[in-house]
Amino acid sequence: MGTWQMLKMEKESLLAAYSRPDILFTHGHGVYLYDSDGKKYLDFTAGIAVNALGHCDPGAVQVLQEQSQKLWHCSNLFYTEPPIRLAGRLTEATFADKIFFANSGAEAVEGAIKLARKWGHEIKGEECHEIIAMQNSFHGRTMGALSLTGQNKFWQGYDPMLPGIRFAEFNNLDSVSRLVNKDKTCAIIVEPIQGEGGVHVASTPFLQGLRRLCDANDCLLILDEIQCGMGRSGRFCCYEWYDIEPDIMVLAKPLAGGLPLSALLVTQDVADHIKPGQHGSTFGGGPLTTAVADYVVGRITDPAFLQHVAAMGDHLLKSLQLLQDELPAIKEVRGQGLIVGVELNIPAKKVIEVCTDFGLLLCPAGDHVLRFLPPLIVDKKQIEEAVEILEDAIRECLVPTGEN
Repeated sequence: MGTWQMLKMEKESLLAAYSRPDILFTHGHGVYLYDSDGKKYLDFTAGIAVNALGHCDPGAVQVLQEQSQKLWHCSNLFYTEPPIRLAGRLTEATFADKIFFANSGAEAVEGAIKLARKWGHEIKGEECHEIIAMQNSFHGRTMGALSLTGQNKFWQGYDPMLPGIRFAEFNNLDSVSRLVNKDKTCAIIVEPIQGEGGVHVASTPFLQGLRRLCDANDCLLILDEIQCGMGRSGRFCCYEWYDIEPDIMVLAKPLAGGLPLSALLVTQDVADHIKPGQHGSTFGGGPLTTAVADYVVGRITDPAFLQHVAAMGDHLLKSLQLLQDELPAIKEVRGQGLIVGVELNIPAKKVIEVCTDFGLLLCPAGDHVLRFLPPLIVDKKQIEEAVEILEDAIRECLVPTGEN
């Protein structure tokens, strides 16, 4: 069946929840994707920060093949080896004492809400259920995660949201402090780097201040590192840059290298308030996904790997800042490691379309922000190629209609 027949079938059979270009990708290798016509694309979306090791990493493929011939699924009614190994690796690499595995970032956020409220109820009483989230945040599409998302555009048509959620201004500690109620606030949730919200990096005084606020008011600090964690900032966990530790953290996107898996990481104090039967997941932490994740986490926690990410992130940021000096259409370049936002004074959508035509895949973070999320294995030559394509695309978009 040809490309156009496949796209026609998509329109006839799939829910129209996405707006996509008329491209059918058939395979990928490393930092590149290939479409059904054989065209090669430099992939700086990485599946929205999922393909940390690129496409079809040989080591991950080998682990997947080996595990697929042993055991795929037998539910959490029984023990299997891979999730136990992975949990041990994650507790060793992070603040966490205990791990719970789920399938998606949104599901992990739902679990964080439940655990925070369960902790609040048992520590302070049933009035302790409020969660403070941040304006411009994004935590997922399920109802609980959506209720924590501080962007009204995602709420339209789905009201009412979950009660007990209050919103403060990101990077404004006073804004958060005014909302904290020692008797009612069970948790504060924040992304160290707001991804979908435009790639805004939390300041050190802000995150350290949130930790102090939580300690002073006996509430939990939840970090959403679904997009900025797992090495993307140049350290395994983004919180490591801030000299703090959370009480709860959620990881997902790159955890299993492209397979659906998320993790809810908690301290022992939080874990003590969950008993058997009070939370669960049918597919979460299955042997197939966790075997691959164990390999992925092992790669990303390697100090040499993280040094590479930090170096490439610095190169990407500086290259884009140099381009900003040449192109007034670039308003600001911001980010950390290999999550970088380029804010434009022209619509991002058109620039992304032209970049795609020129062989570079980018995703937006709002109407005027381009988001750079290359695989963590990207090299300098590929970064320079991407920046050159971006320059050509912006210049193309600035040419008045009819003069091309």
